[in-house]
Amino acid sequence: MAMMVHYDFWQKPGALIGMRNLKESLSAIRRDELLRNECVDVIDNILDKLEVYEMPLDLGFPIAIKLHSRYTRDEILAAFGENSFSKKSSSREGSVEIKSLNCELLFVTLQKTEKKFSPTTLYHDYAINDVLFHWQTQNSARPEKGKGLSYIEQSKNGKKIVLFVREQSEDEYGRAMGFINLGLVNFDSYYGSQPMSITWRLEHPLPPVLWKDSVKLGVG
Repeated sequence: MAMMVHYDFWQKPGALIGMRNLKESLSAIRRDELLRNECVDVIDNILDKLEVYEMPLDLGFPIAIKLHSRYTRDEILAAFGENSFSKKSSSREGSVEIKSLNCELLFVTLQKTEKKFSPTTLYHDYAINDVLFHWQTQNSARPEKGKGLSYIEQSKNGKKIVLFVREQSEDEYGRAMGFINLGLVNFDSYYGSQPMSITWRLEHPLPPVLWKDSVKLGVG
């Protein structure tokens, strides 16, 4: 959680902003009275408007994020140890594999535009219903080997796959939109190759806040 706070405020490894450790980073935030008071006000305001009930996320190892809560990409990568105090993950892809945890994170933006995505990354991702989600792999994935085969054999290799979804890249104010944590998903079926179209089965139903945006893309 502390590392998530660090990246939420600074967005950079400690050394790049002249800090020696995480304690220094958090102390700098705490010493700024104006910032501290503003944070308290923002949190109080947001708590009054929450419409989603967040739940614990059981991955078999400690994790600071909650199911159905919204997080920035940096916060998520910090929670999984990919962003550390000394180094920030360079990954910008839609999937991040963490071999030390036998875990993979899938990042999905539902409403894609050519301004933000190249023609080769305009994948067709949408909810089929409240527990099934259609997702396209990278263009190189094939069912008979490599990453594609690892998805098909998910139950055999015990990999934990966590799905994070956001409505669009930016909100109405032009700020990067965070991802909603949909939790663990399990391989259900696939068709095609390069890219593969995979159907994931969610362990927890899709929250209502995403239902309209996610499903309409599948029928539009």
